[in-house]
Amino acid sequence: MTERHNRILSYGGGVQSSALIILAALGEIPPIDYALFANTGDDSEHPGTLTYVREIMIPWAAKHGIEVKELRRYLRDGSEQTLWGRIMDHKGDTLREPIPIYGYSGKPMRRSCTADHKIKVVGKWIEKNYDKSVLPIEVCVGISVDEIERAGRGRDERWEKRVYPLLDIGYHRSHCIGVFERVGLPVPPKSSCFFCPFHSLKTWRVLRRDEPELFEKAAQLEYKLLERRRNRDKGEVYLTGTGKPLREVITAEQDELFGPEAFNGGKCDEGYCWT
Repeated sequence: MTERHNRILSYGGGVQSSALIILAALGEIPPIDYALFANTGDDSEHPGTLTYVREIMIPWAAKHGIEVKELRRYLRDGSEQTLWGRIMDHKGDTLREPIPIYGYSGKPMRRSCTADHKIKVVGKWIEKNYDKSVLPIEVCVGISVDEIERAGRGRDERWEKRVYPLLDIGYHRSHCIGVFERVGLPVPPKSSCFFCPFHSLKTWRVLRRDEPELFEKAAQLEYKLLERRRNRDKGEVYLTGTGKPLREVITAEQDELFGPEAFNGGKCDEGYCWT
């Protein structure tokens, strides 16, 4: 790459951020230097997202002059830390988990997964690969008009200034889907970790029906979290806000499981996930 625009895309692998890659390639939004995909782990991201990013978007973007870089979280000893591994290998006295699990209140607890495995990973790469004289650089985030309430949450990282190209051009999610049709690409699946507690009950049911092995892994993770807290008499936690284990909730046949809700009581903020 011969020219730097000091502008990158925080790429989540979903509809909105994938559409931004296409729009940048078509010259319909300002150019970007790179699309940075912070992978929470091959054992954590939904396999459909990884397949789309690696087999469809990376080759297409490369043909149109945009490099998609896959980033990961590494510890000081150089080993990769996946989100799944971090949860399963939990050590220490604290019981705070990185994902937004639900306790007795039915509300999601504080989490650090987005910050640690997405935002900071992208920020460290920027700090390492851009001259300090041009920092902060613009970080494009794939938030569309229909979810405008997510824009501006949190704070910018030290070397970043978040911008929202889809808001600038007035694009809804439906407009983004039209972008894929224009260039003949399939629409990507919704991006997320397969065990994310922000899944709607409808999403959990679809996962159980279509990908039972992933649903079972999520249920096993929930059980591990529950047992860990029970052993310390710290109360029960679940992956939904229902106060019941995942297997029990999703085997029930209540009408509300087919509702239109997008999330399960909380919202992943800042736009680094679910885009």
